[in-house]
Amino acid sequence: MRCLVTGATGYIGGRLAPRLLADGHTVRCLARKAGRLRDVPWASRAEIAEGDLRKPETLPAAFEGVDVAYYLVHSLGQRGFETADREAAENFAEAARAAGVRRIVYLGGPEPAADRKVPSAHLRSRAEVGRILLASGVPAVVLRAAVIIGSGSASFEMLRYLTERLPGMVTPRWVRNRIQPVAVRDVLRYLVGCADLPPEVNRGFDIGGPEVLTFQDMMQRYARVAGLRRRIILPVRPLTPSLSSHWVGWVTPVPNSIARPLVESLVHEAVAHEHDIARYVPDPPGGLTGFDEAVALALAKVRDGQVETRWSTASGPDAPAEPLPTDPQWSGGTAYTDVRERAVDAPTAALWRVVEGVGGEHGWYSFPLAWSVRGWLDRLIGGVGLRRGRRDPHHLQVGEALDFWRVEEIVPGELLRLRAEMRLPGRAWLEMRVEPAGDGHSRYVQRAVFLPHGLPGHLYWASVAPFHAVVFGGMARNIARGAERPGDR
Repeated sequence: MRCLVTGATGYIGGRLAPRLLADGHTVRCLARKAGRLRDVPWASRAEIAEGDLRKPETLPAAFEGVDVAYYLVHSLGQRGFETADREAAENFAEAARAAGVRRIVYLGGPEPAADRKVPSAHLRSRAEVGRILLASGVPAVVLRAAVIIGSGSASFEMLRYLTERLPGMVTPRWVRNRIQPVAVRDVLRYLVGCADLPPEVNRGFDIGGPEVLTFQDMMQRYARVAGLRRRIILPVRPLTPSLSSHWVGWVTPVPNSIARPLVESLVHEAVAHEHDIARYVPDPPGGLTGFDEAVALALAKVRDGQVETRWSTASGPDAPAEPLPTDPQWSGGTAYTDVRERAVDAPTAALWRVVEGVGGEHGWYSFPLAWSVRGWLDRLIGGVGLRRGRRDPHHLQVGEALDFWRVEEIVPGELLRLRAEMRLPGRAWLEMRVEPAGDGHSRYVQRAVFLPHGLPGHLYWASVAPFHAVVFGGMARNIARGAERPGDR
């Protein structure tokens, strides 16, 4: 069948597309910018259609000839996400109906408990999207999953960092709520299997793993699988979801804007009430993946640097659409730059390895304290900070997150351009170029560009410019040295 995957730049969509291809389907991916999928390993085998679910006029061509359409997008972490997701779902449903799509598949969250006076806005929105799709006139299936355990998922990163960094912790009472986590491999198996559901099936299904646990149980089980000592966990009443999200935001790479709706979801018990999906997508011969096995598989992927996708891969619709401008007049007349060049006594291949390895565990090659402080300040004002790290320790792809940057362009062996995603009174880029210089030598060219927004932007540049000689100058110098003496890196 021809399958349309929305959200292919995200955590689940980026894993589903290659599995649908492996299952023999034709895959078309809908993305706001086709270039975001340029570097994924399966890009040459899929069709890429540009379109935006918030702009219905861009959708008909993407839905043309589609048999099964997967809805895997959400606006979690953005202001007004409930309205944005409602509009996107309505546009998706209308486009699918108009194109004669035969099946819609949606991955949502557990239904909020009916007896709660103030249900989680995140769960409420996910449930509303499900209702819109089920009422679309196109046969739809809504898969309701709670915590997904897999390398790179936001839920797994929360669990991992809280457990590894805190041998003892005072926690909110929700850590004792019951949850039925599910392995990402089982979620993907259900999603692929739902492409073949008979047309009369138009309903939601609970999906979960074989065990019902509490978040406290999950932390202790994680510690055991990871070879850590048993954690000391003391649940107390005063920690509200808001305070809890700040706690999660400070300890884990997941920023407050995403941690808060996830934490509010954990306030609700999330246990599957039925397993009817097994009538259509039978359990595998060995049964569903248990929690300990799911954690072990995820940790192995992290250890081996084989994480397919991460929660940070997706960028919201409010991300800048324009590339780095080359003409200062384009931005209204002001573009601050900091340019550094270094002659490197090493071939371009050695220099490129250092450049592509920047960030994450390797750091930024200069004044670690300054980078760390900038990251903490960004977290303090609600930004993503430095701790998103990187998906792969050695290789980068267009569109993926790299600490508080996002890879905007990469030309292997020549160019790496990063766009800043920290909170700034303007827009910023960091560009790193590798140029041949003959006789086995090379040249490193580094350029930082800042486009200020109003007076605060100009004041910001003036305040940080005195430190550039240390930060950017040291970065260029150490990158060159790292290429010349790779054993010292």
